[in-house]
Amino acid sequence: MLLPLACEWAAAQEQRILATGEALSDTMLGDARLVGVADPERVRLLYVPEIPIPDDPALSAAVEKTQFLSPLTRGLTLRYGIFIRSDCKSDRTMVIHELGHTAQYERLGGFEPFLRRYLFECLTIGYPEAPMEQEVIELTALICGSQQQA
Repeated sequence: MLLPLACEWAAAQEQRILATGEALSDTMLGDARLVGVADPERVRLLYVPEIPIPDDPALSAAVEKTQFLSPLTRGLTLRYGIFIRSDCKSDRTMVIHELGHTAQYERLGGFEPFLRRYLFECLTIGYPEAPMEQEVIELTALICGSQQQA
């Protein structure tokens, strides 16, 4: 029931980020390609003091109950739009992690299939044990580990 609302909110936030966010730097474009983003030139980052929470009362209540988003949330990927908490601007591993979610959005085909699977995994298995989250965590560690050794 809440999935259509979540998709609508995510799409609106993506449009906001795409309109006002920053393009990826050359280094970040390379990182995006490493994690498998097919169209990294579309990605934009928007630095915010705090990751926004939906205004819709039902969606906001669900977010609060599940603690999916909180003031501690450092980043949120909405397909090609990525919110980054301002104090995490220089955290390359966090940006790579979020780019991994962009690759998942592309692979799964958009908001509805991504959010259906990701939210189901987080609600039934738990975050960060959910397979989609683990995939991105492992990929980030692989990329950052290989970069540190180079």
